Amino acid sequence: MVVHPSILILRPTRLFFLKPSLSLLNRTLSINPQRFSVRCNSSITTESLNSDTNETGRSGSRSAPPAAGTQQKIDVNPPRGTRDFPPDEMRLRTWLFNNFREVSRMYGFEEVDFPVLESEALYIRKAGEEIRDQLYCFEDRGNRRVALRPELTPSLARLVIQKGKSLSLPVKWFAVGQCWRYERMTRGRRREHYQWNMDIIGVADIFAEAELISSVVTFFKQIGITASDVGFKISSRKVLQEVLNCYSISEALFGKVCIIIDKMGKIPIEEIKKELALVQLPGEAIEELLQVLSMKCLTELEEKLGAAGEAVSDLKQLFSLADKYGFSEWIQFDASVVRGLAYYTGIVFEGFDREGKLRAICGGGRYDQLLSTFGGDDIPACGFGFGDAVIVELLKEKGILPEISPHVENIVCSLDRDLQGVAAAIATRLRGRGQSVDLVLENKPLKWVFKRAKRVNAARLVFVGADEWQKGMVGVKNLSTGEQYEINVDELE
Repeated sequence: MVVHPSILILRPTRLFFLKPSLSLLNRTLSINPQRFSVRCNSSITTESLNSDTNETGRSGSRSAPPAAGTQQKIDVNPPRGTRDFPPDEMRLRTWLFNNFREVSRMYGFEEVDFPVLESEALYIRKAGEEIRDQLYCFEDRGNRRVALRPELTPSLARLVIQKGKSLSLPVKWFAVGQCWRYERMTRGRRREHYQWNMDIIGVADIFAEAELISSVVTFFKQIGITASDVGFKISSRKVLQEVLNCYSISEALFGKVCIIIDKMGKIPIEEIKKELALVQLPGEAIEELLQVLSMKCLTELEEKLGAAGEAVSDLKQLFSLADKYGFSEWIQFDASVVRGLAYYTGIVFEGFDREGKLRAICGGGRYDQLLSTFGGDDIPACGFGFGDAVIVELLKEKGILPEISPHVENIVCSLDRDLQGVAAAIATRLRGRGQSVDLVLENKPLKWVFKRAKRVNAARLVFVGADEWQKGMVGVKNLSTGEQYEINVDELE
């Protein structure tokens, strides 16, 4: 057997052959007549695989391999832009998600979920090739281009098309899912986040948008956020369409114009004008468009566009419904809100903190023409996305982030090593009754047990001692009142 003195290094979609020095070859390859094996003398670190020193590209530089005979310490931090959830953080996340689910249930929505890994084409078809720079995408072993989902709506559209006529409309679905998007990080924006989506498929009336905004308002109230903390900017994509139609602007430019307008308030207005000029908008149209988009009063918009247009009609209906739902104080008209995603077709809305310290809390709107983008038949639809990161930042800002302690109903221990099996049997009995039990797994002194009980916030202590057990009894201590008594083990509930 002849072994070529090269090492094969695999990377996604690339092969590199590096000719090492003879000493490196001797350190790496072990050869005998029966077997050819590759032996690593050092571990590959998380840091070397996930380094992100160059923020302008998706792949950071890789660190050089460690010297022979050395063991690098693994980087214990999660990949940049992602998070660990130790118990205290996980309790907060569970509390937040439970509120998402409870509000969705109150409004009659059913929960769905989709694969975290989807076809890359699903997102490129919707957003264009430029989205590729924000995707965590790669080629799998079947030579298929796939991506971690950056949002949930395309997956929803795919599932609706898949179900076809078997769906009984209207559909009211919600999801709480993990999303991935490679982008510049700011406060409340990470590369990995969880998102709460609620969508209504099959309702063309503005009642659908009102229902969705009402659900978000209900959520805010439920977690202690008020209308003085948060508001919703409301507009319609049809406002933009009507202005562009006045200047016979091609529909092909509509999506590009929306993306540029969505930057208003984030970059100087002169830069907005330059970008609009670059997509071939006439100077007169640019000035007219920016004048309309600066409007904050629905009456002013009606005077400009007239009452007959769909944009003004839809907006007036939504504000009228807000009175009936009882969320008028939460919303305000702002013509500059268009949302950056190209698939919106009508009413759009965006939740914001009134102090202006954070990015958008949530956003959504109507997307009646999304399904045809993926080859399906269009169905009226609207929905919103609500990320988990910004709302936590807002709760911190307001000083109302809940402190959620661990809690178990029982802590069970034995006072004698020979009775640990009995303690386990008692724990099993209580768990069989649906109670939570923290069983002390080692023979620990009572002082340690009481400290443990305090840390896990146990309601009562059940202990098995030799004297009690000889009588078929166990000791019980109510940890909130201090009351202590003995009880027959068969009567323990």
